[in-house]
Amino acid sequence: MQAFIHYFLHLVFPLFIAYVFFKKDWKTVYLLLLATMLVDADHLLATPIFQANRCSINFHFLHTYYAMGVYVFMLFLKRPFRIIGIGLLFHMLTDFIDCLIMYSNCKTCLATAPAYQFIASVSQWIGIT
Repeated sequence: MQAFIHYFLHLVFPLFIAYVFFKKDWKTVYLLLLATMLVDADHLLATPIFQANRCSINFHFLHTYYAMGVYVFMLFLKRPFRIIGIGLLFHMLTDFIDCLIMYSNCKTCLATAPAYQFIASVSQWIGIT
């Protein structure tokens, strides 16, 4: 179920965002939102490249809190940068939801994750623990 939620949020939900909020040119916006998944190229620089229980948030350099600050800044720019910022922030939210699901299934699995404290706090706040 975790994989379904993750890929639904990465591939299908951006279509909803594009169609509901950008009706006039939803196809272009949807393609831009999909293109923001290229942010995952930073995963190729990790060792190992794939690790089953790795939380991307604050681990990969384009998934850090500093990078997210840049993505928030992009919301104040003109198109297409605003749309790219929306896509990148939604990507981070999707990855964070994935981390929350991992945490709810195995709290010790993320014990060494850079965002562990934040995940644990949000998890407790929303009542997952």
